[in-house]
Formats: sequence, structure tokens, C-alpha cells
Amino acid sequence: MSNFSHSMSTSKPTNRDIRRNNILQLTLGLIIIILLNVIGSFIFTRFDLTTEKRYSLSPSTKKLLRETDDIFYFRVYLDGEFPASFKKLSRSTRELLDEFRAYNDNIQYEFINPSEAPDAKTRNEILSRLEQQGLLPTDLNVRTKQGQQQQRIYPGAIVSHKGREMPLNLLAEQMGAPPDLIINNSIQALEYNISNAIRKLGTTSKPAIAFTEGHGELSRLETADISTALSDYYKVERVKLDGKVNALTERRENEDGTYTIVNKYKAIIVAKPDSVFSEKDKFIIDQYIMRGGRVLWLIDPVFASMDSVQAADRTMGITHDVNLNDQLFRYGVRLNSNLILDLNSLPIPLYTGQIGNQPQFEFFPWYYFPVLTSTSNHPVVNNLNAVRTEFISSIDTVGNPSVRKTVLLKTSRYTRVANTPVMISLDILRREPDPADYTHAPQPVAVLLEGKFESLFTNRIPDEIVKAPEIGFTANSPETRMIVFSDGDLIKNQVQFTSGTYRPYPLGFDRFTGQTFGNRELMLNAVNYLCDDTGLMAVRSRELKLRALDVTRARENLLLWQIINTAGPVLLIILLGFIQFMIRKFRYAR
Repeated sequence: MSNFSHSMSTSKPTNRDIRRNNILQLTLGLIIIILLNVIGSFIFTRFDLTTEKRYSLSPSTKKLLRETDDIFYFRVYLDGEFPASFKKLSRSTRELLDEFRAYNDNIQYEFINPSEAPDAKTRNEILSRLEQQGLLPTDLNVRTKQGQQQQRIYPGAIVSHKGREMPLNLLAEQMGAPPDLIINNSIQALEYNISNAIRKLGTTSKPAIAFTEGHGELSRLETADISTALSDYYKVERVKLDGKVNALTERRENEDGTYTIVNKYKAIIVAKPDSVFSEKDKFIIDQYIMRGGRVLWLIDPVFASMDSVQAADRTMGITHDVNLNDQLFRYGVRLNSNLILDLNSLPIPLYTGQIGNQPQFEFFPWYYFPVLTSTSNHPVVNNLNAVRTEFISSIDTVGNPSVRKTVLLKTSRYTRVANTPVMISLDILRREPDPADYTHAPQPVAVLLEGKFESLFTNRIPDEIVKAPEIGFTANSPETRMIVFSDGDLIKNQVQFTSGTYRPYPLGFDRFTGQTFGNRELMLNAVNYLCDDTGLMAVRSRELKLRALDVTRARENLLLWQIINTAGPVLLIILLGFIQFMIRKFRYAR
């Protein structure tokens, strides 16, 4: 019995054994942590537990990064003392660039505070240079020790690659949106914007697109800004149809000596034609589509001139048929002969009198120029700034079940539809609108068509034309897409005349109000979506939910939340310490 007691007493761990075990456990834990950090420096991984996969790169972005074989350098001007929302944008930008760099070491960056220069002259020179490079400034009210101060920041980056540079604006402009939503949408668009910058600077061979000519379409000057913007992605040309069967296509010889007719252009843009299309020109476009071509249609179903309104205080809006209605109907849409009035509209200046020698103008909402706000999460219009229009009409989707129709833009719920012929008069500005007149449902004004289209000319042309090898008639298209807008002015930039020279304003800029609308981004997104083969546009459809605090509820329970946030962590540590103490006491008390 004494021997048994002696063996039991010798098996009890001594203080030295306990100390040695603790040291071994601590050492082993440190070794494991160091090994994990070493492994983590070579192997990047992240566990994204968010429902919308906020912290995961899309497959198209990963593919783009795998194909990047040279340095892209980002100089990000989001360093300094900012309000919390802009610090969040800065932090998110840094984290995303870190993730890009984890997939490819060629992504490099630095964060710069452009306002840290010691003297005002140097600081102003830096800020001026940033504006010249294309970064858009934002004015903030910042609280300092001296009180409120206004600070101008440039929430963007200059991206460099192989001697080329381009501006990257990181703050999404959205008229009327609350600041938190703007920041959230900016963060949501970061992956797309950064990926898009890499794609634009890294592209060496560009596909060709073309504006059509010959039917009174918008001129080079009127489409100068969007042409410049599109030239970052595409080789932009202008093509006159003029009844030439090979205007949009070309014959390529095969290895067996036969010929195949293929499209010359990735997409074509029909921008506000004002004269009739011949059947032959319609046939040329139709066959281009039947071979997989993509088309951006910007058609005015109604003719109305603002110049006539300003000259005589009134004009008539009349149906404007350029002989495309049957073709568009076959593809799946109908442009209606009406004008849409919307209480959510663009203000225009109106002469109200004269003081001395100075004419006086006041701004009044011109209901014939609706301002459109996107409510769709489709990548073409997702997080888009408000879009200005001029004399826009409604669109109906029709027939053709093999074609998918997606409404991209609608007017607001304060809409009125006026069928042609309609009198357009400035008198409407001189009286308050009656809300009872603006009760129509929101009207579609932009429609995306995707699918397999049927030719307008099936069973309509003689056999000798159908069977002619130089024609190569095709009755059905492969999977393709087109977008139809019922306003040609969406893509038209305003023009200024200074020093004997005509210069284009940026597309979307309104010279009367000084506001910049989202027309440029809309047209870029539309053409990118029509031409996109990489899936990059899909990144724009990602939605990051804005999980904002309920301010009213938080204020009502302010004391409770303060106690939870201050005393809660302390009590939790005490509880964990007590549990650990009881475990150790139970383990070593025997």
C-alpha cells in the first residue's frame, strides 16, 4: 500500500515540469506562428465570408492579372487628413491594390499627399498639374484645431505603363446621392476601374468600331469627345454606307480557295440620323448583324428643335421616320412617336428682363429634357451618374421570343406622355405644373437586345441576290447584341466657339448649368458591353450593400451602446480569465 502511495506521489507533476511544459507550448506556438507568416509571404490566400464576396477578385480580373507581364505603377493621391468616409475609400483602394499585387508583382503603387508641400506656390503647382492630367478635384470641409477649413483633394490616381500615363478618378459622381452612398458606390467600382485602367494601358492591338455616315448622322465635331474616349479601347473610324455592300464586311480567302464574308468592325454606332435610309443601306446593316455584328442605335422618333423654340417661343414636335422602324421592330423594339415630359428635368436659362445694360436670366426646369437616374444593376448603367436627354421618346419591346430584352433606363414616376404632333412652347415654364398631368408610369427609353436575330430581308429579296456569292445572304444571326436609345443627343457633345475655333465640350457637360452628367460613362459602358469578350463588364454588376447604422435608433439608446462598447470588452476578458483560472485549478488541484 505504501509503495502504491509512493508511486502516486511521484507521478504528480512538479512546478518545474509545469514550467517546462508551458515553455515548450509557448515555443511551439511561436514556431507555428513564424512558419505560418513565412508560408503566407509566399502563398496568398484570403477567406471571404461576406455574402456578396466583397473581398474576392472576379475571375475576369484574375485572368487579366495573369496576362500582365510588365509594371503598372499607381500614384494614388489619397494620403493625408481626410474625413472618415474618404479614409475608408483610401483604405479600400490600398487593400485592393495589395490584393492585385498578391496575384501579380507587376502591380506597384505609392500613396501621395499632394497638399504636403511646405509652400503654397509648390502646392498650387502640384494641384494644377493634377488637374491638367485629368484628375477631378473635390472640395471638403475638414474639422481642424482652428475650426472648419475647406480642403481640395484629388481622389484619384495617375497610372503609368511603358511610358504612357492615364488618370484614374476613384470617386463616383452621382447627383443627389448622399455622401455615404457615393463612397460605397466608389468602393464598389474600384475593382472595375483599376482593372479597366490596366486593360486600357496594356492593350496593344485594338478592335475597330465605326460611326456610320451618309444619313445626316452627328458630325465628327459633335461626337469628338466620345470618339476620343473610345479610342482608348478601339480604333475608331467613320464609314459611309452609300449602298456599298462591302462597307461593313470584307471577303477573306480560305485555305481551299473559297471565300468567307466577315465583319470589318466589332460594333457600329448609328448616331442621330436625320434622313431616310435606303433599303440597300438597311440591308447592309442587317447582314452585318446577321454575321454577329453589334449595333448602338441612337434614333430620334420625333423631330423637335430647341433652336426653333428659342427663336419663336414655340415649335411643333412631329414624327420623324428615317425608315428604320420596320427593321428595329423585327429585332424586338418599337420607337413610339411621342415626347416624354418629366418633372425630373434639366433647367434651362430663360430671359426675364434687363437691369441696366445687362440681360437677366433665370433657370427653369424644361420638362422636355428629362434627367434620367438609373435604378438597374445592369453593368451598363450600374452606379451611373444622372443622364441628360433632349426631346426623348418611349420604347416598347415587341415579339421575337428568341431575343432577350432588358430595359436599361426609364423616366421617373412623374412622367407625362405627349403624342405627336405636339406643340412645344416656353409658356409651360411660366406656370406651375399640375401633378395630376404627370402620373404616367415610368417610360422605357433605352433597351438592350441580346440573342439570335432574324433578318428583315428573309423572303423579301430575289433569289439571284440571295444566292450571289458576293452577297452571302444570311437569314439568322449567331448570338449577338444591340442597344437602342430613343434620343440621338445622348452621344452629342456641346460645342463652344472661341477665337475663331470650334471646340467640343466633354460629353455630358451642360454649358448652361455647369453640371457634368453621366452621358460619357453611359456611352462608354454601352460600347464596352457590346464589344466585351473578356467579362470585365461583369465586374460592374457586383453590389456591395451599404450597411449603415440606424442613426435614430442609435441616438435613442446612446447610453446603452456606450456601456456595451466600453464595459463589454473588459467584462469579456475578466470572464475568460476566470474560466481559465477554474480550468487550471481543476487540472492541478489533485
